[in-house]
Amino acid sequence: MARPVLIEGRIAAHNRKALHNYFIEERIEAGIALTGTEVKSLRGGRSNIIDAHAAVDDGDLWLVNAYIPEYMQGNRFNHEPRRKRRLLLHRRQINRLTGAIQREGYTLVPLSIFFNDRGLAKVELGLAKGKKQHDKRESEKARDWQRTRQRLLKRGD
Repeated sequence: MARPVLIEGRIAAHNRKALHNYFIEERIEAGIALTGTEVKSLRGGRSNIIDAHAAVDDGDLWLVNAYIPEYMQGNRFNHEPRRKRRLLLHRRQINRLTGAIQREGYTLVPLSIFFNDRGLAKVELGLAKGKKQHDKRESEKARDWQRTRQRLLKRGD
C-alpha cells in the first residue's frame, strides 16, 4: 500500500481510493483553515476524505465534501461535518492549479490530512488525471507482480 510522501507528523485521514482511481502527477502540501472543534475531532482520527475534492471558487481554493465528525464535547460551538474548508496556498500556486484544472483536465484530490512537526493541520493534495478501467487493471497487475517478485526474492528462489 502506498503511503503519502509527507509523513513527518501524524496522519489524521488518508484517501486510499485516490491512488486507485487517479494518476497522481504532482503532490502539493497546503494549509487548511479549521475551527477549534475540527482540530480536536481530527486528532481523534475518525475523519474521512474519500469523497472529497478541491475546487476553485471566487479565486480561492476550497476542500469540498470532506467529513470531519462533530467533536463530542463541543456543545453549541460545534462545526458542520461536511462544510467547505478553505485551503491556504500562495496566490501564484492557486493560479497555476486553476490553469491546470481548467485547461488540461486535471483534478485536485486530497490524499491525506496530517499534522506536521509543529502541530499544524495540513492537506496533501494530488494534481491528478482519472484512470480508465483498463488502467486500473494494469496497475493491479503490476502491484501483484511486485508482491510476487518480493516474495520470490525473499525465499531465494
